Amino acid sequence: MISVLLADDHALVRSGFAMVLSVAEDIDVVGQAVNGQEAVRQVADGDVDVVLMDVQMPVMDGIEATRQIVAAGGTKVIILTTFDRDDYLFAALRAGASGFLLKNADPDDLIDAVHAVARGNALLAPEATLKVIRELTAAGGAQVQPKPGEPPRPGTSPRSEASTRPLPEPREPEPVRTPEQQRIVDSLTEREAEVLGLIAEGMSNAEIADRLVLGAATIKTHVSNVLAKTGSRDRVQAVVFAYRTGLTGPGEPGGAGRTA
Repeated sequence: MISVLLADDHALVRSGFAMVLSVAEDIDVVGQAVNGQEAVRQVADGDVDVVLMDVQMPVMDGIEATRQIVAAGGTKVIILTTFDRDDYLFAALRAGASGFLLKNADPDDLIDAVHAVARGNALLAPEATLKVIRELTAAGGAQVQPKPGEPPRPGTSPRSEASTRPLPEPREPEPVRTPEQQRIVDSLTEREAEVLGLIAEGMSNAEIADRLVLGAATIKTHVSNVLAKTGSRDRVQAVVFAYRTGLTGPGEPGGAGRTA
């Protein structure tokens, strides 16, 4: 049984989340807190596996509460917020949150998130996944860095101050796949590769189903297959794999394709 604590300063919101989670037979809502300080105290006093944490709360906000709960160890935190703000997302991740969802998420997504973080995985809203990938890409974390002698990346080539003519942008070097990466890429069906590309665009399962005119259960199966084949714990890792192997790239859904 997964024990869950709900932390939100609005009673109606807490009641709604409790009702959603009551559908899952293996999830038990063991407590509710009206602010971050109370959440920290209840986690310290009881056996809580997962906290669903709001950000904006009186006395102590959800970010600071997350930092203290994670530092104590043993309890996972999922941030739930109404606001799709980058500062909330990255502050939550820096504080150690294992999940980040918007409050308008589908009920099934909320239940899946609790299950995922309870297993030790991370789960981000599709919108948040795309932002994290863009941040990684901007920092070079999700891109294959050019080797010595390779042309520089677009936007990084030095330009002479004396020159008034724009220099042509160098071509993005295509990643060189390792044999293992190529084996994994080849193992993906065309549909799975397509689904991975749409995940990289930040689409949710429901949005992918609408785009491909397929059932939600079918898309969920494809996503599970993609995670299993790429050895990814979550969607973020799967998208990083897609970037590193050239299956997709910044602003290029579908990337370089499935063949080397």
